[in-house]
Amino acid sequence: MTEGKGFDIRIIGERINPGFKSTKRLFDESDLPGIQALAVKQAEAGAAFLNVNIGARALTDTGFMAEVIRAIQEVVTIPLSFDFPSKAVQEVCLNAYDRSKAGGALPIVNSITEHRWDLMELYGDLGPFKVILMASERVEDGVAKGNKTAEEIHATARRGALRLMRDHGMSLDDIFIDMSVSAIIADTTGLNRATLDAVKAIGADPELKGIHMMGGLSNIGQQMPPKAVDGSDLKHALECAFLTLAVPHGFDTVLGTPWREYHPLPEDGYVLTAYRNFLEQSGSNALRAVRKFYKA
Repeated sequence: MTEGKGFDIRIIGERINPGFKSTKRLFDESDLPGIQALAVKQAEAGAAFLNVNIGARALTDTGFMAEVIRAIQEVVTIPLSFDFPSKAVQEVCLNAYDRSKAGGALPIVNSITEHRWDLMELYGDLGPFKVILMASERVEDGVAKGNKTAEEIHATARRGALRLMRDHGMSLDDIFIDMSVSAIIADTTGLNRATLDAVKAIGADPELKGIHMMGGLSNIGQQMPPKAVDGSDLKHALECAFLTLAVPHGFDTVLGTPWREYHPLPEDGYVLTAYRNFLEQSGSNALRAVRKFYKA
């Protein structure tokens, strides 16, 4: 756990991902020492897990995928999270992972959805692992649909978690519910509000007591100006505003950069106050509320 001025959350280090230009260069150049250095930097900054995603190359060069995992485990002892929708790639990752080098800790398969349940076939074939379960989409009449309400998100999380326990014998402590956090800049339908209401509902569900809720926060401030009216780093302040409201209800894990200092915002702080106001709006009123973050 990483404690930050009151927060007690786990960080899944996100930087081994081609979405970061500097990391993509490491993959393009097959720079294993550079990847190892990035793994060490995240571990030393307090990451509880390291997320590993080498992008499309995982599908065409499974040998490199396995090589990356083994190289990372040579230099860090924290468990890994494998971020691929492909069952074939996840099989390579799980076979390459050495639990003994992570103190016996299970890896994470990121991520399971109702229409991607075939990944759970690996649980019986290759042994146990933890899972990240996406609550943002469900299967209805054989078709994948996005969840837009707190009730849909809660129902999907509950259905998936109970299925994991019933059919695979998993414990709630091994299940992370991914609560998708949307960008506020175009959120005219209350998606942020639905996510936070779903966090409260899952946290209050007695049958889900002990489950972990998590999410990546980088989207929330997408396309927003760098500074809020009060001069603070707007994107980071928005991430902290979300956490300030979500952590008390059981949101305990962030897919993020370990050296960012996530901390609760003061109740009368400008960005938290503006975020609360934004959550009450919809339609054009929501767009006007967004402007209040950066325009006095």
